[in-house]
Amino acid sequence: MLLWPAVTLVGFLVLTALVIAMGTSTTARYERERAAAGTVARRETAPSGVAVEPVGMAQVA
Repeated sequence: MLLWPAVTLVGFLVLTALVIAMGTSTTARYERERAAAGTVARRETAPSGVAVEPVGMAQVA
């Protein structure tokens, strides 16, 4: 009598845990790739000692 509701509840909890585990691992991988891409992008930009003027700014005399 209470077998099917119990099986349904356990199945729901197992599937919910599976979705959470998959989302956590995917998010961690995304964050690692994003952090790695950010370090590469920072290396490709101009060195910190170079002054860059915004386009359209008037020069102050």
